[in-house]
Amino acid sequence: MHRIDKDKLPRHVAIIMDGNGRWAKKNALRRLIGHKKGADAVRSVVRTARELGIKFLTLYAFSVENWSRPKEEVRALMSLLEDYLKSELQEMKDNGIRLSTIGDIEALPLRVRAILRDTIEETMHNSDMVLTLALSYGGRDEIVEVVRRMMKDLKTGTLDLEHIDKKMFSKYLYTADMPDPDLLIRTSGEYRISNFLLWQIAYTELYFVDILWPDFSRASLVDAIVDYQKRERRFGLTSDQLSRN
Repeated sequence: MHRIDKDKLPRHVAIIMDGNGRWAKKNALRRLIGHKKGADAVRSVVRTARELGIKFLTLYAFSVENWSRPKEEVRALMSLLEDYLKSELQEMKDNGIRLSTIGDIEALPLRVRAILRDTIEETMHNSDMVLTLALSYGGRDEIVEVVRRMMKDLKTGTLDLEHIDKKMFSKYLYTADMPDPDLLIRTSGEYRISNFLLWQIAYTELYFVDILWPDFSRASLVDAIVDYQKRERRFGLTSDQLSRN
């Protein structure tokens, strides 16, 4: 396994967890088994990120588009989410992990919302790592919601048109209280963003890997971070400019 430079860790890692269904098909198993194995991978990655010192980890758990999947699969995914939250609460509390969510949470089943609220409340004072689950989330939907909220504030006079800029816009995002991702990982060999954090990833380093999500391991995350640490992040500047700073 490669060595990680602890002084060059990405502060915020976001992951598009893709490939549960294909993993199940590849292994001649039901899709639900693939999702269960995917939940095991989540546990491993969250634990690894915490041990490495990653401060923010955001997982694309359920997209707005996923509501169009077969009802049985959606119900199973919601049940898995419920089980995950129940089983991982104590570990979150023991390891200083604060749970957060982004997305249209009100669209989730009542039971899931209740468990989410309880878990968020139980972990709200933890400060070692923020684990954010993107649930019923869509990047375009988020941007539209920002525009709606800004228009409402303009109408009531709590926002001045002259004050609207990129910084102000970011304050209306679901992710207003966290830094933009430094590294975005997508598994399963797909080269798409899939409507995830569209505003936030303007200067994020992208890492695509062929591994199906249930097979994504501690070593896989380490490899992604090592690759990230080899890159030069210029944010529109030249290498010479960076070396002078």
